[in-house]
Amino acid sequence: MSSTPSSVKESGGDRAFNIFNYTILTLFLIAVAYPLIYIVSASISDAQAVTSGQVWLWPVDITFEGYTAILNHPLLVRSFFNSVFYTAAGAFVSVFLTILAAYPLSRRDLYGGNAILFLFMFTLLFSGGLIPTYLVVKELGMLNTRWALIIPAALSVYNMIITRTFFQTSIPGELLEAAKIDGASDFRFLKDVVLPLSGPIIAVNALLYAVAQWNQFFSALLYLTDQDLWPFQLVLREVLIQNNVDAAMMTDIQDMVRRQNLRELLKYSLIVVATVPILLVYPFVQKHFVKGVLIGSVKG
Repeated sequence: MSSTPSSVKESGGDRAFNIFNYTILTLFLIAVAYPLIYIVSASISDAQAVTSGQVWLWPVDITFEGYTAILNHPLLVRSFFNSVFYTAAGAFVSVFLTILAAYPLSRRDLYGGNAILFLFMFTLLFSGGLIPTYLVVKELGMLNTRWALIIPAALSVYNMIITRTFFQTSIPGELLEAAKIDGASDFRFLKDVVLPLSGPIIAVNALLYAVAQWNQFFSALLYLTDQDLWPFQLVLREVLIQNNVDAAMMTDIQDMVRRQNLRELLKYSLIVVATVPILLVYPFVQKHFVKGVLIGSVKG
């Protein structure tokens, strides 16, 4: 005997509510998608078409002149690879320190754990300030070194608390007891049991730290004067805010109008280059990211 699924008739109020939701979501989608599409289109359009306002949505007279100028300029290429290094090294160091801080604090048998956690959380409300932080970095000899962008921001207390919550709610205490019976040390238990079960929270931390490192420019502005160490975002700031484009980027440009057009084109090309790497990484960690955030911040 077959039965047909019952259908619930949609009321007028429900229909109006759904129409309202779809309308709002569509407007949000347009507000988010249009700037992205425009920037990509402008970056591969003719410079004259960009400055004259002919580019609205799709590219006009497709050209890769902006990207060619980027590849031909040593400072931009060097700063891009500097940002790749800062992102990879900074994320690794930060995830390593976050796990080393969060795991002991997640253990019930840690003596003085609540007091130590309070000291960590105290820094969320009060910090030394900009000038004392600069003096500390200076006295440690990290000015004009790559460590100035990695060490001062190596640990986020917020990420550490989420990681601690994940360990408390996802790693059963029985596993630790069984490991101790088998003679495993705390470090052995962390390496062989905790870390293999912590893929989601590691992905969350890696993505958050990587995005923060990739986007940072203020620390570089404070601590770095050597352009060979500049991250890509600091060069991007020089172009976007101060409208400072080196004439070496425009070796084939003779007249001032052409230079101004290429200057505008370079802005869009630099924005695309600065955005694409993170957009390419996110889909690979999205599943773990959502799971890790939910477990680490909701449970407990």
